[in-house]
Amino acid sequence: MTETDVVIVAAKRTPIGRFLGGLAGFSAVELACAAGDAAIHEIDRSQIDLVVLGNVLSAGQGMNIARQVGVRLRLPLECPAFTTNMMCASGLQALLQAEQAIRGGDARVVLCGGTESMSNAPYLLPKGRQGFKLGNVSAVDAILHDGLVDSFDHQHMGLSVERLATEFEISRSEQDEFAVQSQTRYAAAARSGIFEREIVPVGQLKQDEHPRGGTTLETLGQLKPAFRPDGTVTAGNASGINDGAAMLVVTERAWALKQGWPILATLDGGTVQGCDPGRMGLGPVHAIHKLCHRRGWKLDEFETIEINEAFAVQTLACQRELSIASSRLNPCGGAIAVGHPIGASGARLAVHLAHRIAAGEITSGLASLCVGGGMGIAVAFRKTPS
Repeated sequence: MTETDVVIVAAKRTPIGRFLGGLAGFSAVELACAAGDAAIHEIDRSQIDLVVLGNVLSAGQGMNIARQVGVRLRLPLECPAFTTNMMCASGLQALLQAEQAIRGGDARVVLCGGTESMSNAPYLLPKGRQGFKLGNVSAVDAILHDGLVDSFDHQHMGLSVERLATEFEISRSEQDEFAVQSQTRYAAAARSGIFEREIVPVGQLKQDEHPRGGTTLETLGQLKPAFRPDGTVTAGNASGINDGAAMLVVTERAWALKQGWPILATLDGGTVQGCDPGRMGLGPVHAIHKLCHRRGWKLDEFETIEINEAFAVQTLACQRELSIASSRLNPCGGAIAVGHPIGASGARLAVHLAHRIAAGEITSGLASLCVGGGMGIAVAFRKTPS
């Protein structure tokens, strides 16, 4: 590691709200501002010279929400900003683009992350501009059309992972057991105060709203399949529809040291890899293999591996393909418990790993997500040497 390494000097997130819950009154811009303001609280905001923000459901939110965030946070008007959409990878891709800007000399200090208000996603009226001459018309749900339904086979993501359940012979009971584990691990981490260092309250909401305390195999077993009558994926063993934002400040190590800023973790590279859209749930496998091969790493080098729990079956399939011990995979729970505000989830994982590394709980971590349309993303984080 060198003085030109890109490091995380601040990281905060909002609580994750339930669909139409405690954060429904806040736009994606307002959520990003809440997390961003907390992240730059002890940083000289005049030094921030780029904003990169991941977001998926952008219809109706106004021009370039990253620019809206930068101006609202009173960053220099000369500071450019752009919004990136890589589906569930958006928040983590924003971090990689921030790293690239720093390494390329286009920026020195970058505010980056992801935000999503699924509660405020609009209904769309296709062809409405041309007018309707006769008959009924239907509105299109932007959450489904732009966020959860594959653009190629026009099927919900849940149906694509049902195919993984068949291919990998992952039973309903295995998925439910994984879901209970996610809830249990999250609850234990919450009791220990792990999430308090990450979260900034928004409105009246001070903690994550989505976790279901007391979840058992019995309660999950009562739920009906969500996507097909004979299916195994349910509302209980999949992530939720949620609201939230996560933001980070990144810069070069040498500049952080010069400014006296605390270094939470070092960003040690990342990559994105495409795959069959119909098997998008295996995206993390392809991205992690690519990153490890390119860097000459073995997956065993990482103490913790965070794979976004879009669905229990998808995470289990990745775990099998990568031969990850259960104790190293999502040890503080995952999206089944905390929720999945799609454009923000990658940044949430980055915030979580950065704080765990800074606290000395782990020295390395890998964050990965599957991506609608057939991709995976993987980013490595490591402890900064003293």
